[in-house]
Amino acid sequence: MSAVRAVALDVRVLGSGPKAVLVHGGSGPELTWERQEPLANGRCIVIPSRRGFGSSPSTGRHDFENDAADLLPLLEPSAHLVGFSYGGLGALIAAARRPEFVTSLIVIEAPLFSIARGDPEVDHFEAISDEFLADGLDARPEVLEEFLPAAALPGPSAGPLPPDVEADLRRARGGRPAGEAMPDLEAIRRAGMPVLVISGDHLPAIERVCDRLADKMGAERAVLPGHGHAIPRAAGFNERVAAFWSAAEAR
Repeated sequence: MSAVRAVALDVRVLGSGPKAVLVHGGSGPELTWERQEPLANGRCIVIPSRRGFGSSPSTGRHDFENDAADLLPLLEPSAHLVGFSYGGLGALIAAARRPEFVTSLIVIEAPLFSIARGDPEVDHFEAISDEFLADGLDARPEVLEEFLPAAALPGPSAGPLPPDVEADLRRARGGRPAGEAMPDLEAIRRAGMPVLVISGDHLPAIERVCDRLADKMGAERAVLPGHGHAIPRAAGFNERVAAFWSAAEAR
């Protein structure tokens, strides 16, 4: 068990009923989950800001271990858990550590590169992801031109980023590399919680990571194309999530 201490996060709460915690990635929760308010119909949707975002305290570089520690108090006594992108790494770690808190788990394009090493395309995308995480918008132009569109953002040749998006990316600079994450996927599988892995069919390397992740956890698999990495914006996303939650609650 990690010795990381949890901090109290800035949290937005919508609706009432069975609880679901939605965890954003490198972009803030306002951008990530701006289309998810309908999910609060009959449920309590808890949307935390990860450390350094919103009014949540900043305690140094972004780290999936910190995210996992901060999530556990929000999950008690039980909740659906949804982790997007880098936020999916902390969600996986939290679910493996305290599966009794997790009614169901949805993981959306979490960059768990460690499970697919040796695949040339995965290794390449991990390398450019690491360079972008280290250097942010000061990374080499060729890295920005490849990484930003993969993250559903315009590359440098497409013009300047919106100010709020640029601010979020600058906050994430220097974060812990995603490839260091080693969640106990077997613990999640043994726990028997319903798990769903979602991708957007926009990058073969990420599709293969998601396929392997689903296989290791015995998870359901869904592909929702149309918005690249910005999968919460894709047609049918809310309906797929709500149906998955309802099925989990009926078990």
